[in-house]
Amino acid sequence: MNAKRLSERLACVASFVKPGSVLADIGSDHAYLPCWLIQNSRIDKAVAGEVVRGPYESAKRNVAKEGLGDRITVRLADGLQAIMPEDGVDTVTIAGMGGTLIASILEAGAGRLADVNRLILQPNVHAKAIREWGAANGWRLIGEAILKEDRKLYEVLAMERGHAAYSPEEMFMGPFLMNERTEPFLEKWQGEAAEISRVLDRLSSSAQSPEASEKHRQLSETKELIERVLTD
Repeated sequence: MNAKRLSERLACVASFVKPGSVLADIGSDHAYLPCWLIQNSRIDKAVAGEVVRGPYESAKRNVAKEGLGDRITVRLADGLQAIMPEDGVDTVTIAGMGGTLIASILEAGAGRLADVNRLILQPNVHAKAIREWGAANGWRLIGEAILKEDRKLYEVLAMERGHAAYSPEEMFMGPFLMNERTEPFLEKWQGEAAEISRVLDRLSSSAQSPEASEKHRQLSETKELIERVLTD
């Protein structure tokens, strides 16, 4: 992967960016995503934000190498603090982190989202945390995708402002993904159900402390939810 050839994961994120958007890519790492979007005439300008100095320096080098220094602003900043009012950012991407961390970044920087109308988020795990944050903060899902790359399954969630209410199943597994039921979706949740079964077997064969009993109950409910969706 480089600025001219994205991974399938980042290409999926890019597919949700509307043409002409002003993008802030938070946790941009090498800044491959904003570089690719500009080089392919999808957007005109972007902000690449990084909180860690090493990736920040890497992003600066790549942007300079691609000759995009006048179109991509690279900032060393924590989360959404990389966005300034004068940037005119209307779209935010955050990819390659846990869902809980992504939700905490959005929560901590909510004031920087005033002019933003689209969020494109790619959690490595715990996508539910993002759906919960969106539903509680006036963001509705407009699309989801799931893909497999290098033996790992990734979800991508796109949200715009609006009211959203989801069933427990939709919150956990994704309303669009449940409807589409693609092969990666089935693989993910069949695997999750199998792993939960293994944990339940271990809990059942061990001493039943109150904590173990509670964990057994919670996991049993989760497994039932997954199987209910898969057999629907």
